[in-house]
Amino acid sequence: MAVETVLNPTQPVNQQIYRILRHDIVQCLIPPGTSLSEKEISVRFDVSRQPVREAFIKLAENGLIQIRPQRGSYVTKISMRQVRNGCFVREAIECAVARRAAQMIDTERCYLLDQNLHQQKMAIERQQQDAFFALDDAFHQALAQIADCQLAWDTVENIKSAIDRVRYMSLDHVSPPEMLLRQHRDIFHALDNRDEDAVAAAMHRHLHEISESILLIRKENSDWFED
Repeated sequence: MAVETVLNPTQPVNQQIYRILRHDIVQCLIPPGTSLSEKEISVRFDVSRQPVREAFIKLAENGLIQIRPQRGSYVTKISMRQVRNGCFVREAIECAVARRAAQMIDTERCYLLDQNLHQQKMAIERQQQDAFFALDDAFHQALAQIADCQLAWDTVENIKSAIDRVRYMSLDHVSPPEMLLRQHRDIFHALDNRDEDAVAAAMHRHLHEISESILLIRKENSDWFED
């Protein structure tokens, strides 16, 4: 189990617990098959069981845990079908978002994206994998904001839990951050040129990477996958 975490008293407790547990599951700090106890989690965060129960429900909705009445809750194995379907939907949404962003991007937003890419480079040089993972997400979310469609990112975020687990497992060797940064730069340059076709193609290549890496990741961690 991950280390104890102090919650922020100014934010909703259930949402914080959800985010922390999601982080721990995605990064395999809580491996697939692990039993999760409402009582143990409530002790860990020093809260009542109600916000923990609410966090568990949201984790279950995202396919990260399975709640079995009278039997407990367990971290699910990674579903190959869920990953494939998630990749399909995410690519459809984000390629459309990229095209729209190419129409709407301005100098200020180009600068902000460039700053994000610089921070990604620094995270790689400092071997800060968690920071790179967060900056990767921020880059994609920024494109949805440029396209004036936060709903697109919200939809992607709700379906990509299984994808994120594979992404994190692949960062160190199958899909190294250096390669992902190059792909992000290709997307950025196409956006900077306002080239809709080029940015959609660059986004397709980038998101297709997870589809290519999943088979190798599954071979290396077969006990963590199902179907």
